[in-house]
Amino acid sequence: MIGERIKSLREKKGYSITRLAELAGVSKSYLSYIERNVQNNPSLQVLAKIAYHLDTNIEYLLGEPPPKVRRDSVLDEEWQAIIRDAVDEGLSKGDFRALKDLMRSHKWREEHLAASNEGGGDGKKKPSNIIILHID
Repeated sequence: MIGERIKSLREKKGYSITRLAELAGVSKSYLSYIERNVQNNPSLQVLAKIAYHLDTNIEYLLGEPPPKVRRDSVLDEEWQAIIRDAVDEGLSKGDFRALKDLMRSHKWREEHLAASNEGGGDGKKKPSNIIILHID
């Protein structure tokens, strides 16, 4: 049952067995054994890695009903794909926070410059003295 569900979800996502194995950090042969029910008792750690990349949970892989999808979710499929790709490429939560802070400070800078230019002046933008430093 576990193998059948993994294979079905993998195919729906359009992943080859090689791609899912790479994403989940397991060997291709081990994943193949799971899908063919040769390996019937994979560890919870392996199932968690596989489930994450198949956008499901361990409970579903073990036979529970599919997880309910929230219709009011803020993150549509495109956002989820962007985030998954960024995480797969190594971005951390700290990196996302730093990017958010950078965007917020950039927006503040633009608003600040626009407000200072409204007061007359020569219409030239003044350079900012803001330096953003992110240390992990």
